[in-house]
Amino acid sequence: MKVVTTTLEMLSAPADPARPLPFGVRLDRATDVPPEYARFLYGVIGGPWYWIDRLSWSRERWVEELAVPGTEFWILYGDGLPLGYLHLQPARHDDGTHVEIRYFGLADWAMGRRLGGRLLEHGVRAAWTLADRFELPAVARVWVHTCTLDGPAALANYQARGLVVCGVEETDEDLPEQPIGSWVSSGGTA
Repeated sequence: MKVVTTTLEMLSAPADPARPLPFGVRLDRATDVPPEYARFLYGVIGGPWYWIDRLSWSRERWVEELAVPGTEFWILYGDGLPLGYLHLQPARHDDGTHVEIRYFGLADWAMGRRLGGRLLEHGVRAAWTLADRFELPAVARVWVHTCTLDGPAALANYQARGLVVCGVEETDEDLPEQPIGSWVSSGGTA
């Protein structure tokens, strides 16, 4: 399958505050996320969108990924359930810290509630202030990859929040005919 991957970046923090979340919805910051919960979120959020790369990772590999200093998850909750999440991962560069929005998305049951833009707004602002919470150089860049396998609104959502396209790549990927879905990706059976 042909996959187009777009890289977007933001080189300065947004001036406007993030919009408030709707009543009954909260956003929690999580550090030291257990690998089991990180894998659960990855599977539940990404199952409908071909997020399959990490499903075969060992627990040890998840632990390594999550141990990067400054790694944060911002998890959206409502009705007692996770509605979506955003995973921030910093890397030190000569010009400061570059923060990748490693993963971002909503659960199936949260779609259509106009939460994606708000979660991303809060997440982008959290990325720009990461050095305030961790011993990291000042943030110089926030960036993300999205591709044609992600939700249909993903690219437009990133652009609407101020991220600008800085690269596009097309590859051929060996993928299942259909996404595997949240249930199977979380360890259940179809």
